[in-house]
Amino acid sequence: MVINIDAIKTLRERTQAGVMDCRQALEEAGGDMDQATAILRDKGLATASKRADRETNHGLVEAYIHGGRIGALVELNCETDFVARTDLFKTLAHDIAMQVASMQPTVICPEDLDPDAAGSPEQLALLAQPFIKDQSKSVQDRINETVASTGEKIKVRRMMRYSLGE
Repeated sequence: MVINIDAIKTLRERTQAGVMDCRQALEEAGGDMDQATAILRDKGLATASKRADRETNHGLVEAYIHGGRIGALVELNCETDFVARTDLFKTLAHDIAMQVASMQPTVICPEDLDPDAAGSPEQLALLAQPFIKDQSKSVQDRINETVASTGEKIKVRRMMRYSLGE
């Protein structure tokens, strides 16, 4: 099946994946955009798991302040300073800081939750929460998309939320 450039552009805008990855996913999906998106998402998960043992010594600290009353700080790490300076990585850090400010996670990973904690992992663990800009994805899914695009391991190392009067 021949895939036209407009379909590749649309999929690339939707997923931030590389051009060749988009073309291959569309060919594999027979031109179905939703199925191609799922293929790229699965590929992103595979890419993320391959990079799990790599060190993340670079990154940035992102701050988000909402109305002067709520603030969040997030340390997001990656493998190289080159990726840390990209707009894609900076946008991810900003989105995660907004997530922390609005959804008030208490831990980063569901494994870090206290067994006696009141609430579900989707409420309390940052990576398990539905992403605020797209409820069909979790925060971990959003990170995996960026991992697939950058080719580097990305990890949320620390987070803190502040609220006036708390």
